[in-house]
Amino acid sequence: MHIPLDYTTLRVIWWGLLGVLLIGFAIADGFDLGVASLLPFVARTDGERRMVINTIGATWEGNQVWFILGGGAIFAAWPFVYAVSFSGFYLAMLAVLASLILRPVGFKYRSKRPSAAWRNGWDWALFVGGFAPTLVFGVAIGNVLTGVPFRLDSDLRSTYEGTFFGLFTPFSLVCGLMSVAMLVMHGAAWLTMKAEKGVVRDRARRMGAAAAVAGIALFAVGFGFLAMTQIGFHMVGAVATDGASNPTHSLTAQAAGGWLANFRLYPWMALAPIIGFAGMGLALIGLLSAREAIAFGGSSAAIFGIISSVGLSMFPYILPSSIDARSSLTVWNASSSHMTLFIMLIATVIFLPLVLGYTAWVYKVLWGRTSEAELKTNPDLY
Repeated sequence: MHIPLDYTTLRVIWWGLLGVLLIGFAIADGFDLGVASLLPFVARTDGERRMVINTIGATWEGNQVWFILGGGAIFAAWPFVYAVSFSGFYLAMLAVLASLILRPVGFKYRSKRPSAAWRNGWDWALFVGGFAPTLVFGVAIGNVLTGVPFRLDSDLRSTYEGTFFGLFTPFSLVCGLMSVAMLVMHGAAWLTMKAEKGVVRDRARRMGAAAAVAGIALFAVGFGFLAMTQIGFHMVGAVATDGASNPTHSLTAQAAGGWLANFRLYPWMALAPIIGFAGMGLALIGLLSAREAIAFGGSSAAIFGIISSVGLSMFPYILPSSIDARSSLTVWNASSSHMTLFIMLIATVIFLPLVLGYTAWVYKVLWGRTSEAELKTNPDLY
């Protein structure tokens, strides 16, 4: 069968699609996680908390599709990355899944009993279900940037030499807190659009503005850390971008400041961090001036810019190794076969627009502010 796209092009396309799915997850499910992280702080009474929960109650399950799509894309397009990361980060993944399980149970069970202690307990469970994954996702990105302690033998068997608590280094914690600030800002912007005018929305605006300021500072600290430390990798020698995938053939070495090299080689890539900083600034302005659309648009742009900054700075790396640079997984040595990538691309071209269209239709039908008064008349609300 003749494949109209060459192997190199397909690999780059799927690298870009993986970024699109991660950004889609962070934007769509990110405000769910942000709202849950804000729940105990922006809402004080039972009515206020129910209103906050119902700002995301109708759509949070659909938003998680992006998470599933991202994991599926890694499994299908980058099987080596899936195998190494999901086995190496096993305890971290288990912690994320355990906290995410709290969300559906919390949504469904919270209002089953009138007990204040019962409901307060589930409110904090929802907080954990929003905060913990957000922190761990950011910590994971920090570890990917510094390199993951794994090595591959000649039979492509992976050996992970790290520990769970070893994931929490100063730099990875900066990335984790950056992730929390980013999604809390995003969740606050969502609440300003969906919650009725009142004290809840005012609290969300204040907390979201504080998160935006923290996000700007943490993003700058992260860039400074990358510029001043030995973190980074680069390719050495001639690289076959269209050869068969074989991670044991990686021509890689560690390089001080290596993650900033792409920005020097391709100045247009600097647009990504600029959009990240500008988006957070725009979200801050929107939150302080009570301009909901500007706040949410700014926070969404910030997510796009921040995640794009990571992807563009690392290209062509996906999962570098900190203990054996030659085991590092890249766009060129860790993908599925030429035929597999092409067939999946056809499926994506067909089904991704359907997912986007259906999602847009759902949001259009369910759009509108949530109010405390509606809780007394609508039996479908949590």
